[in-house]
Amino acid sequence: MINDVLKMADEKMQKTTESLKKELASMKAGRANPAMIDKIEAEYYGTNTPINQLGNVSIPETRVLAIQPWDKSAIKAIEKAILKSDLGINPSNDGEVIRLMVPELTEETRKNLVKNIKKSEENSKVAVRSIRRDCNDKLKGMKKSNEITEDELKSSEDKIQKKTDKFIKEIENIIADKEKQIMSI
Repeated sequence: MINDVLKMADEKMQKTTESLKKELASMKAGRANPAMIDKIEAEYYGTNTPINQLGNVSIPETRVLAIQPWDKSAIKAIEKAILKSDLGINPSNDGEVIRLMVPELTEETRKNLVKNIKKSEENSKVAVRSIRRDCNDKLKGMKKSNEITEDELKSSEDKIQKKTDKFIKEIENIIADKEKQIMSI
């Protein structure tokens, strides 16, 4: 029983850090990155379809993202989806390939990115702490129903706290690396 709670805590905290990594990868940071368009969907034959499933996505240069649709009729829909998104980049196309020119970061843009990264960091930390609280509540419920002893409760709470500390530290390291990346561009 206790092992199930500990395993659940570990899995959920791991998912939280993976989610943070995906969120940070999709942020526009002065370099072209295919993850920038992962959340953007274009209407294709009446269905919202992720752009990366409508064609080849490549990076011919460090600040250029190229999308080559398999179906040329999808170009207008892809452009429209990019313009409606919060990406903030105007697409250009030559009838075959859509190009997204990622602008260089200004000082103001860097500061805004860092501010958004800090928000993501805090949200992830809150999520990890919430997982800790939920697991501790389950353990206390198990203690109340005499499934575990007081010593097992304390030991398990200590293990969950160590997991929490580990994942909080991992989140801080991920954020620090992203900040360094933004400031070095």
